[in-house]
Amino acid sequence: MTEGLLGFAAMFALMALRVPIAVSMGIVGFAGLGLMRSWPAAVSSTAGEFVGIGSYTLSVVPLFVLMGNFVTRAGMSRELYQAAYALIGHLRGGLAMSTIAACAGFGAICGSSIATTATMSRVALPEMQRFHYAPSFAAGSVCAGATLGILIPPSVIMVIYGIMTEQSIGALFAAGVVPGIVATAFYLAASYWVTRRHPDWGPPGERASWPQRLAALRNIWGVLALFALVMGGMYGGFFTPTEAAGVGATGGFLFALGKRALTPRVLFQVLGESARTSAMLFTIVIGASLFANFLNFTELPSALKTFVTALDLPPVMVVVAICLVYVVLGMAMESLSMMLLTVPIFFPLVTALGFDPVWFGILVVCVIEISLITPPVGMNIFVLSSMMPTLPTREIWRGVTPFILADVLRMFVLIAFPALSLFLPRWLGL
Repeated sequence: MTEGLLGFAAMFALMALRVPIAVSMGIVGFAGLGLMRSWPAAVSSTAGEFVGIGSYTLSVVPLFVLMGNFVTRAGMSRELYQAAYALIGHLRGGLAMSTIAACAGFGAICGSSIATTATMSRVALPEMQRFHYAPSFAAGSVCAGATLGILIPPSVIMVIYGIMTEQSIGALFAAGVVPGIVATAFYLAASYWVTRRHPDWGPPGERASWPQRLAALRNIWGVLALFALVMGGMYGGFFTPTEAAGVGATGGFLFALGKRALTPRVLFQVLGESARTSAMLFTIVIGASLFANFLNFTELPSALKTFVTALDLPPVMVVVAICLVYVVLGMAMESLSMMLLTVPIFFPLVTALGFDPVWFGILVVCVIEISLITPPVGMNIFVLSSMMPTLPTREIWRGVTPFILADVLRMFVLIAFPALSLFLPRWLGL
């Protein structure tokens, strides 16, 4: 156990020296394996991780990334926002609520929080500025709404969790649907609460006529069709998750082509962006896997389980404590790295306590959502800050605070009512 704690200390020391997180985990994992076992064993483990990245199962990750980039280029985010705006934009705070609803819909075909932040900021912020929304509230609604991209399936984070823990990706996707709806409802409630306290922060937009609303709803048929094709094909038994990702990427390509959004130059840009994103994800996976291998030899997970058992706490309190640890870690670590680093430690403990691993996966994704908008390492905040360089970062933090509180409340609801996550997978027989 001592070796594991020293490994964590070394990793955080490297991170403090601005060594990338993936490299920090890889260095400590490689050195730890070399010192505890042998250097040939460390080399063999590293080579095995690089070979493992080429597995068929992991090919689902770049395919979903590619699908998200194609649908972004196809302009589906704007169509979703216009539909939501037509329905609820006339309410007080309606433009912020429309942004959150559009983020939820876009998350269903994108799967990336960062991509949703970058896309929806270009779509929604100009409209909120036109109606004189408080800049902090406008920014907060975009940053918070974009976190739905990793909870509402398909989700790259869920795919990686499923591969790590050998859980059904289809079951995880199904388990994310109801919590995604709950999360959207909590964010809408937070927007309502903010504008009730500060009516001038979110003036109502223009009221659309019913013909305009119907026209806007007709424009989102592509989003619904692509989501139904990917998810329906997977749950209908027509596709495996990897095949569903391939079908989704093909569908996204055809939609972008049909909307004349693809030129040879744009196509190469999409392919390049997808390759870079996938390479970044796989680099983090390799580094975290090496570190996890090292931790397994230190017996830290089993020592943690023994320690928690000796405390004789109610199992649900252990889960609450784990979620709070994730929230704290999320203030200092990038979300995917945090998950890859901690799941090998917490997963055996949670399953030993008798909890459903799919339910725990949804909780992990939810606390990762919180980490995306908490200081000082909230990735969505940095993305939005780059899109709005004139808005001070502290104002963005101020804008996301009500949504962070909504996230924490939602986390406790999902802990108290596991059926919210497990109802749909069990109904589908997954």
